[in-house]
Amino acid sequence: MEFSNWKLDKIENIHFKEFFDLIDNNRNRIQKTFPVTVSNCVDLKSTEEFITKNLQIEKEKTGYYFYVRNLETNKLIGYIGIKKIDYHISKCELFYFIDNHFEGKGITSKAISEIIGFCFKELKMNKIFICTSKVNFGSQQIALKNGFVQEGTLREEFKNHEGVLEDINYYGLLKSDYK
Repeated sequence: MEFSNWKLDKIENIHFKEFFDLIDNNRNRIQKTFPVTVSNCVDLKSTEEFITKNLQIEKEKTGYYFYVRNLETNKLIGYIGIKKIDYHISKCELFYFIDNHFEGKGITSKAISEIIGFCFKELKMNKIFICTSKVNFGSQQIALKNGFVQEGTLREEFKNHEGVLEDINYYGLLKSDYK
């Protein structure tokens, strides 16, 4: 999937060094909302192991990973994933972030729109959900722009990088609501 100045790339095209650079350049900003990714990408060796593990997860069809690549510089600028796939209920969760230099440009929202299509058409999901920190207004806006409805707040549902349990907002999108 290619657009004017960026494209979605698949995990098999990703080199662990470029993923490490993306995480490292955004580490302080995303450590609170992506504690597992950040803690698994502390150096090049651990990042390589993380990517290898994610390749296996994708082969097992229990998760999928997409990377936003800037076409002008060929650098990774974002990370999007599908996790918590439940084929019995036909639902899954999306997660995402973009490099701080590319926030507010509509790239993440458009990329999520493409991933939504993949979830409904390819994976045959009935529901997609997004969980966001109550203070992550950018992520909440992306969910709302893509037709998700806030279904509630899950109390003490997410453990942040400090080990503190936080409330999260839960957004859902049904296939019947998908345009």
